[in-house]
Amino acid sequence: MIEALALPKAELRLKRKKNVVYVWCILRKKELVCTPEEWVRQHVIHYLINEANISIGRIASEYPLEYNGLKKRADVVVFDSESKPFLIVECKATSVPVSTKTLDQIAQYNSQLQVPWLWLTNGLRHVHCRIDSVEASLVFGEGIPVLHH
Repeated sequence: MIEALALPKAELRLKRKKNVVYVWCILRKKELVCTPEEWVRQHVIHYLINEANISIGRIASEYPLEYNGLKKRADVVVFDSESKPFLIVECKATSVPVSTKTLDQIAQYNSQLQVPWLWLTNGLRHVHCRIDSVEASLVFGEGIPVLHH
């Protein structure tokens, strides 16, 4: 579960209780079970804060939304300086490949949020996508996105 990722090292607070590892979420201000997906999500959150210099107040984790009448949660949503959604991040465990299925999932979320940036990651592979509304196209790239916010 706790493994090296293709993300900058994050200073995460971990605690073990009865053979279960918990990680402190700086956004939700509580301990969460450190599942493989949560491990990736917490590294992404720390990357956004410490490397991309996005203030904590502009980042939401497990952001609630609705799609076709179903309640969903986006892993991470980043808001711009005008409080409009700017980036959706979909995090998967390292054992889950970044695939078209992952893209379909994040596209559903974006049908509600209408952001210009998408980032899919399993902690080892990162695919980002800029939505070009003028050309009505998607511009894909590999690696961690360089965000201009």
